[in-house]
Amino acid sequence: MSEAVGTLLIFTLCYMFLMAEKGNRALVACAGGTAMVLFGTLDLELAFFRYIDWHTMTLLLSMMMMVAIASQSGLFEYTAIRAAQLVNGQPLPLLFLISALTAVGSAFLNNVTTVLLVAPMVIKVAKMLHLPAVPYLIAIIMASNIGGTATLIGDPPNLMIGQAVAHLTFNDFLLHLGPVVVIIFIVVMYGLGWWYKQDLKSSEKYQAELMKVNPHQYIASRPLLYKSLGVLFLTLLAFVIQPLIGVELTAIAMAGALLLLFVTYDEVTPEHVFQQVEWVTIFFFAGLFMLIGGLEEAGIIDELARALIYYTEGDVPKTSLLVLWVSGMLSGFVDNVPFVAAMIPIIQEFQSYGVQDLDPLWWALALGACLGGNATIIGSTANVIVAGMAHKANEGFTYMEFLKVGVPVVVLSFLISTVYLLGRYLLFY
Repeated sequence: MSEAVGTLLIFTLCYMFLMAEKGNRALVACAGGTAMVLFGTLDLELAFFRYIDWHTMTLLLSMMMMVAIASQSGLFEYTAIRAAQLVNGQPLPLLFLISALTAVGSAFLNNVTTVLLVAPMVIKVAKMLHLPAVPYLIAIIMASNIGGTATLIGDPPNLMIGQAVAHLTFNDFLLHLGPVVVIIFIVVMYGLGWWYKQDLKSSEKYQAELMKVNPHQYIASRPLLYKSLGVLFLTLLAFVIQPLIGVELTAIAMAGALLLLFVTYDEVTPEHVFQQVEWVTIFFFAGLFMLIGGLEEAGIIDELARALIYYTEGDVPKTSLLVLWVSGMLSGFVDNVPFVAAMIPIIQEFQSYGVQDLDPLWWALALGACLGGNATIIGSTANVIVAGMAHKANEGFTYMEFLKVGVPVVVLSFLISTVYLLGRYLLFY
């Protein structure tokens, strides 16, 4: 009992620091994991060879490396300027187009990487048009979390679910989550357009100046651009046909990153690429897996699973909707990554109680965790990144300003998701 209490205390303290954004999140998570090892709850060998999911971390690292190389070509700057010119600098169409690009990028690159690339260019385009950047920044946050929900690699929670459940492929995520994501994206973006329509007005003078900008000047290296696009396309194609070729997603991502490093060696040094990697995120995951491992070793995960099954009586439809709404509400106020890390072993525990088809629960968890991140500034990693960049550019927004938009968006998203889950999986379960 004392071990369980001590483990829970360590976990709770780490969560409080993460929620309050006190200190570096990677340092907090790794300190918590180390504390569990020192406390005796977790054996170091178990932590490294059982609980730390090296597949998830390596896949994320590989995607970060590929995008870091592609960003050196000027591809993303060119795309932002070109997108603004396609709509003649008109503010509302620009909001929809930038959001659509962010959603697609988040689905196939991952949302953290996408907002890192899109946010600076959104701020720049907004300044060129003398428009407030806040509506666009909030829109790309919403789009990144919605778009990232559609694929296995789009949002860290999906990546963690995909690595934990062997039979769920890249295509499974796309086919099962893609349809509802498209519907939610369209509804939310129309809502944001209506909400910000009074703020998004630009003069023809500034629109004309934007149209004179040559987007090609942002292309730093055409050879690098073509090589990056080629390898990214091959990697994404391999993700799609992965069930046919029988190669693990992590191996595909590693091969793509290594290939791009080799073919771009003369233009971008590996040392520079490694400097661009979000190491804070990588080490945050490592510490997080150790924290969850400690909970599992102390028996706390088993007790939570029993409580959930007792409350829902093992009924999958009831449990799925509960997971959707509870995970969504909690993910709005704590980072969705640690929440999903805690939920995965709880859902897996259902099999030991006779529940065979867990897929509706996995889809409910993915929708709840990813979409719930839109509720508050600290709801997901992408939110925190954009808020920080906005503040640095003097285009910051407050917690409450974001909350007024985020909560209605999340409630609307969950209502649509509830109808979708009921209609596709649960009514005739």
